Amino acid sequence: MASGSGEHFLRQLSSSNGLQAPQDGYGGGGGGGRRRGSRRWSKKRAGRGYGGGGKGEASASSASAGRKRVMVVVDDSSGAKHAMMWALTHVANRGDFLTLLHVLPHFGAGGEEAPSLANSLGTHCKACRPEVEVEALVIQGPKLGTILSQVKKLEASVLVLSQTKPSTFCWLSCLAPSRGEEEVVEQCINQAECLTLAVRKQSKGVGGYLVSTRWQKNFWLLA
Repeated sequence: MASGSGEHFLRQLSSSNGLQAPQDGYGGGGGGGRRRGSRRWSKKRAGRGYGGGGKGEASASSASAGRKRVMVVVDDSSGAKHAMMWALTHVANRGDFLTLLHVLPHFGAGGEEAPSLANSLGTHCKACRPEVEVEALVIQGPKLGTILSQVKKLEASVLVLSQTKPSTFCWLSCLAPSRGEEEVVEQCINQAECLTLAVRKQSKGVGGYLVSTRWQKNFWLLA
């Protein structure tokens, strides 16, 4: 179950943002993206496999059941995995959908490993919290456009991304390779049509998480 402090924090933000229950649906990558595959894990049986994800019975019933969809942008970084687990334990509740979105660049880097990574992360989430419906999407296309289009297409209620630790020196931060990722996170926070949370796990000595939204930056959450 989500921790009490996490639920309270999310309630505060959602009341300002007007969360609505999602209505499930599937489509192409959007934003010029190309869908590489999808997989869903459910209580009754394993997912249909990549390329087989369509409007299923679980999708059709999600709106009537008032479930929300929590979308997490994942990759092979430790930060993304921490953000995924935070979303799983602090945001998703019983019966909710947890959508793991892995966006590949146009040139197809990591294309061979992407389905395996998405499968592994989805299976891990389902094992940790079987009461949450888990699905994984692998889509090739521009990262920002693909994320924003999938948030709109699947009517996500909450979007969770990982945020990187800022550099000590501003000029170094501007030159760092991760700068592009930081800009994507910032634009998602400002443009996504749902409550968007950027999450970073603190060091072991400090503990907890730093959470940024459109209204609050680096809010420290101990849980």
